[in-house]
Amino acid sequence: MGGGAKRIAAQHAKGKLTARERIDLLLDENSFEEFDMFVEHRATDFGMADNKIPGDGVVTGWGTINGRAVYVFSKDFTVFGGSLSGAQAQKILKVMHQAMKTGAPIIGIYDAGGARIQEGVESLAGYADIFLQNTLASGVVPQISVIMGPCAGGDVYSPAITDFIFMVKDTSYMYVTGPDVVKTVTNEEVSHEELGGYRVHAMKSGVADGAFDNDLEALTQVRRLVDFLPLSNREKPPVRESFDEAYREESSLNSLVPANPNKPYDMKELISKIVDENDFFEISKDWAKNIICGFARMDGETVGIVANQPQVLAGVLDIDAARKAARFVRFCDAFNIALITLVDVPGFMPGTKQEGGGLITHGAKLLFAFAEATVPKITLITRKAYGGAYDVMSSKHIRGDVNYAWPTAEIAVMGAKGAVEIIFRADMNNPAAIAEREAEYKARFANPFVAASLGYIDDVIMPAETRRRMVRALKSLKNKQISNPWKKHDNIPL
Repeated sequence: MGGGAKRIAAQHAKGKLTARERIDLLLDENSFEEFDMFVEHRATDFGMADNKIPGDGVVTGWGTINGRAVYVFSKDFTVFGGSLSGAQAQKILKVMHQAMKTGAPIIGIYDAGGARIQEGVESLAGYADIFLQNTLASGVVPQISVIMGPCAGGDVYSPAITDFIFMVKDTSYMYVTGPDVVKTVTNEEVSHEELGGYRVHAMKSGVADGAFDNDLEALTQVRRLVDFLPLSNREKPPVRESFDEAYREESSLNSLVPANPNKPYDMKELISKIVDENDFFEISKDWAKNIICGFARMDGETVGIVANQPQVLAGVLDIDAARKAARFVRFCDAFNIALITLVDVPGFMPGTKQEGGGLITHGAKLLFAFAEATVPKITLITRKAYGGAYDVMSSKHIRGDVNYAWPTAEIAVMGAKGAVEIIFRADMNNPAAIAEREAEYKARFANPFVAASLGYIDDVIMPAETRRRMVRALKSLKNKQISNPWKKHDNIPL
């Protein structure tokens, strides 16, 4: 009963489920095996010796999601506000150690007010122990954090190290320092929602990878995500029987790219038409919308998809897009998930704001991530692939395995107009000459055949046959083996 019937009722009144109700929804029915139900805190100061509740504010254990093992901890806001004690930290660490030993994902459900102030440094030590274990588990087992209430102070850094963070709209928030401290230090008055709600983190900061309407939807979607992932880095992703024809042709794709090169189209339409059964789990769909990242299946096998989105900022690469895609690519590489990259990119975003914000370093993250990745990499250029952005988007030059282009592809340093204005600057006062030069440049470079003649594109394919060619490419790469030079670890530009 946690903190008792009264506190459970208060939790329900806020539209939130209890820690145990959340676990019941997340895991398969009757699969939960609990650890440390009887653990209590050890504090004696400030009257705490007379105030003990079994479990001490977190429910821990393991169970299954569609028959596959996962380890879980769920913070209980009804017990001391879910605040972290030394004893609670030990409970969380136990399931993390077990997950590492057995090779299973770790799912953390957060609904807590931060450190247990009555315990002082013991609580802080507990946080640091958890942070260390999160770091050691990174790239070994998938780690998923679900924020379902407050997540404040030291509590935020454990989710920040994990692979995915999801929030619940209007009932969850994350921040390092709360509204009271903000007011004291900066004299700024701000609400919990304005400071750290889903609109901040799922739309502006990119801290969260998505936000859902309520507890039920959030936990259902986490179950869906886990189905795409391997249990650990020692495994291949799960294969699920597909009822979609592997070599299906999709004739509607032949007319997806507009005749006008400046007219946008929806890259999600291409994704939905080439993946199994239109099933696409998008990551960070409300942040950096000019790039699309997510999981899908091709002939039953999990793939990670990275795609420029021409509908938003013409699909340009900027700071946020590079950060979003780089982190996603590195996750896929860590967990043996093949990468499909769909390219329609006019270049990197120009301007003082981007340069001042470190576009060079952030853009290099994406370049580094794709270059470092050793999983199968298949790339398709649908339309524009200009400048350095062409190189960065999993090109042949950074170890792309199979690189295709549609006949509509344009692979060049820049668009025809800009190129002609630089090359033939002396003719700028002669519109007829400029128009002729522009037509000449387009004829030379506004197609995929120059790159194909150099071997940088493996084949120019018809859009309708995209799914078939990609499924066959994935099959051909099933036993790919490649390794990077020995190193303690790399030094990605951060």
